[in-house]
Amino acid sequence: MSGVLSPSAAKVQAAIRARGLALAVVELPSSTRSAAKAAQAVGCAVGQIVKSLLFMGRESGQPLLVLASGANRVDPGRLESSAGEPVAIANPEQVRMHTGFSIGGVPPVGHPTPLRTVIDRDLMGREQIWAAAGTPHAVFRLTPAELVALTGGAVAEVAEEARPRAGRDRGEP
Repeated sequence: MSGVLSPSAAKVQAAIRARGLALAVVELPSSTRSAAKAAQAVGCAVGQIVKSLLFMGRESGQPLLVLASGANRVDPGRLESSAGEPVAIANPEQVRMHTGFSIGGVPPVGHPTPLRTVIDRDLMGREQIWAAAGTPHAVFRLTPAELVALTGGAVAEVAEEARPRAGRDRGEP
């Protein structure tokens, strides 16, 4: 890790500082492209990783950034309740256009224009979390309260409910 950030990571660092927070973006030698890889790279639980997913409103055409726990899958029905309209996952071109970043490194801030943001309620129970910082190798650590302050996001139930594994109803492990 050198002290000089890549242009994309530096853009995220500048956006964080512009919001008055003293959080440090770091670039790692290993990939943080997926929640599992990010958790391994920083030495935390997958649930502490903030997945940045972009959805598009099917009626409005407006982007919606969802910041979900890395341990969760987003439930489209729950998300649509928060969004107030049906949504669809954005394609890579839409992600790049609306966030300014490629999939695998989309941060919660630093976008060309502010994005309406929904934050997975499950992240709020964590002491610290890690978010992408513009590249598949850059991250920054923050608290859930800092994530809300940084993004202005609305906290909502967006995760799929846990389903019992097969056999569990019969008392099997």
